[in-house]
Amino acid sequence: MAETRVIVVGNEKGGAGKSTIAVHLATALLYGGAKVALIDLDLRQSSSMRFFENRRAWLADKAMTLPEPIQQRLSDDDIALAKASEGEQVARFEAAYVAALDAADFVLIDTPGGDTAISRMAHGRADLIVTPMNDSFVDFDMLGHVDPVTMELTKPSLYSETVWEARKARAASGQRQPLDWVVLRNRLATTEARNRKRLEDRLTALSRRVGFRMGPGLRDRVIYRELFPFGLTIADLSPQVRPVPVSLQHLAARQELRALMHSLGLSAYSGETLLAAQ
Repeated sequence: MAETRVIVVGNEKGGAGKSTIAVHLATALLYGGAKVALIDLDLRQSSSMRFFENRRAWLADKAMTLPEPIQQRLSDDDIALAKASEGEQVARFEAAYVAALDAADFVLIDTPGGDTAISRMAHGRADLIVTPMNDSFVDFDMLGHVDPVTMELTKPSLYSETVWEARKARAASGQRQPLDWVVLRNRLATTEARNRKRLEDRLTALSRRVGFRMGPGLRDRVIYRELFPFGLTIADLSPQVRPVPVSLQHLAARQELRALMHSLGLSAYSGETLLAAQ
């Protein structure tokens, strides 16, 4: 039996689309036949958990069934846990993590936009780290720093060092497969930005220095925001599941999700049959 794989969606900057990526990965894996356990470490926002709570409510109202992940909560009251001691948070994470490993093929961990003890622990357990970033130097600063005069790369960021420490710890533990880190250029605008080439050059230089791969993210499409209140993703749409009108843009969004799964090495769970049939 294959070991459970742990996917961490993270960076230390908010607004990059971590939860959007997390819920799309979860649903694509589910449609690919995998058992998925979801852990949301953003105790204050809990966007991923709330997404799947919306899903259950919408499905109940429509008397329908769609695949759902195992929601492995750290606590019945995440806001209270957010105010608890670091030791209490770590203990709750450990318990949820062990339970998730026993229950699923994939443990998918959505992390907050900041540095916390449980976020660092999650990165240390990851087989795959997925880091979405907006296509700008504002988000690049979360990965590395550039000289303000020459615009040349000067050094990696603290977040890059966190991933580096996770990679070293994994190697020291004797695990055969190295930690895979993929940075997604997420929420790309539909038109070419003037600084895109310059940003791409710095990302390429940084990828060689700290060891990540670059992959395609999800563009800033209305459909992703439209489906969130229902707890649905583009993978869920079918002749029976159409809470919003379907257009050619939705077909392009399906292609984006398929490309994302391929770039992460998850082609076997990409939901190809479902996506191609609609």
